[in-house]
Amino acid sequence: MGAALRPELPGLGDEIIDAISRGVPDYARPLEGPFGDALRVGVAEALRQFVELVENPQEDRAAGRRVYVELGRAEMLAGRSLDALLAAYRLGARVAWRRLAAAGEAAGLDPETLYLLAESIFAYIDELSGESIEGYAREQSAAAGELQRLQRRLAALLIQDPAADASAIEAAALEAGWPLPRRLAAIVAEGEDADRLALRLGADVIGVQVPPHVCALVPDPDAPGRRPQLEGAFADRVGVLGPTVPWRGAGVSAARARATLGLLQEGALDAGRKTLISADDHSLALLLSADRRLAGDVASAALAPLEGETAASRDRLSRTLLAWLRHRGRTELVAEALHVHPQTVRYRLGRLRELYGERLDDPDGRFELELALRSTAAPSR
Repeated sequence: MGAALRPELPGLGDEIIDAISRGVPDYARPLEGPFGDALRVGVAEALRQFVELVENPQEDRAAGRRVYVELGRAEMLAGRSLDALLAAYRLGARVAWRRLAAAGEAAGLDPETLYLLAESIFAYIDELSGESIEGYAREQSAAAGELQRLQRRLAALLIQDPAADASAIEAAALEAGWPLPRRLAAIVAEGEDADRLALRLGADVIGVQVPPHVCALVPDPDAPGRRPQLEGAFADRVGVLGPTVPWRGAGVSAARARATLGLLQEGALDAGRKTLISADDHSLALLLSADRRLAGDVASAALAPLEGETAASRDRLSRTLLAWLRHRGRTELVAEALHVHPQTVRYRLGRLRELYGERLDDPDGRFELELALRSTAAPSR
């Protein structure tokens, strides 16, 4: 059969190219330049390999696959879908079948052989299509991986401390294809899967690993419906949402989210049943933890009058004082918060006045006492 088909190959290649340029809209132009050259090579190589397979079905054609893998890659790099290339393969198969069937019939091949020839042609085209699909998918995967790398680099620049130069960030954002939002917020969580976390938070979110945590940057986190979407991504772990800031303040948002997560991990904060915690809800705790030695010194000085009390009395008086400060001296509310009788509150306040005197009437003194009690994580009851 090969002897009957080989003489048709040179003219058949030109006929297929002409049919493709007329029958596939995306290629309805002069097939010139690198892609035109690659397509002509691909057609000629396909015909040559097909005839060799007809003559020797056992031949290994692994070496010839690269041409069609590269054609698929070229389509991806050109920003086109594979539809046009696969349509060209199908059209080329029909042209080849008509021409080769006519040649086979003229050479006296029996109908059964011609049927086998048709099956072989279309099975072969399926193989070529699969190879181009593979090449397209490989390039698509590589492009996605490169884009993720560029976006991770951008996220790292945005949260860097000290802050990166704004022009460097703008250039990195352009390269990563990520428009810098007017406002954003950082989310920090445990784990090593920054890309997976970003994907779960939204298509416009980018992430980077900041060991031992991952950080994701969320554009416009206060948009309608955005918060439930973010909370839905944290069914299996706890995350902290930093404050919403202009993009130039991304490092501040990330730093506060990391600090809040640290307090949660230490047990200094109680997340309750929440899985996405807002750093803005714990600003005072963050402030007090910024310089823990200073906070400890302030607390020790402010609470020194209680040192002479027994441990049980010191605990009761501390809880009462904090509740009194929080409820601005309203005895009934203090009693309700502590689950005790108002008369018990009055008795304890009498003792506190013996210990602190006029300091309880001084606004600065009261402020310092509340900070001291909060910094020692005194219970609220």
